[in-house]
Amino acid sequence: MPISPVSRRSLFAAAAGAAVVTAGATSAAAAPVREPLAAPKTPKAAMARLLSGNRRFVAGKSRHPRQTPQRVRALAAEQHPFAIVLGCADSRVSAEVVFDQGLGDLFDNRVAGNIVDDLLLGSIEYAVEHFSPPVLVVLGHERCGAVKAAIETIESGGTAPGHIGTIVDALRPILEPVMRGSGDHVEKGVTANIRAQAAALVKHSEIVRSHVKSGAMTVVGARYDLDTGKIRLLN
Repeated sequence: MPISPVSRRSLFAAAAGAAVVTAGATSAAAAPVREPLAAPKTPKAAMARLLSGNRRFVAGKSRHPRQTPQRVRALAAEQHPFAIVLGCADSRVSAEVVFDQGLGDLFDNRVAGNIVDDLLLGSIEYAVEHFSPPVLVVLGHERCGAVKAAIETIESGGTAPGHIGTIVDALRPILEPVMRGSGDHVEKGVTANIRAQAAALVKHSEIVRSHVKSGAMTVVGARYDLDTGKIRLLN
């Protein structure tokens, strides 16, 4: 049966209306939620902001704040991150994602095993000196590949290929005491390493130590759970 001109016009109008509604819904769903909150100024407030973001991430309600083109332009001249993160290079533990933060919020330092060496310490000291953020987080994670590889190398008495041996050498004094006991050596090693790296930041850096002593900044160890996405503080 042929469609009359009137019916055809009605059909096109309905389709156009549906397309507008669909496009509007898609746009609204994709648009990032703006979070016009001032950066936290105290260690307590900074950790509260980070943990609140992690709870959103775990619940599947990430806001992806401060990630607009406007934010990009606002940060072009300068940055003022409210937290420094020393994390593992593992692709599953991106700090901005798991803490649900935006551009300019976190000064990220990522290396396999979240290990503090002189180069990384210099990067962190730069951030402390220039931005005075109230919190420095050492973020390790469940089933860390660097910790696992180091333990396997130590247990076998072998050597790691290439420069991976440098990672093993850095972790060896932290992991060997853990390996003498019972239980899950990798999990215990992850926790021991987070605590050791947090302590090393304070011990080996006068800049970090002075900010901690003054109360302007705190150093916090945290463990990310690969299975749940949850972050648990260790100290």
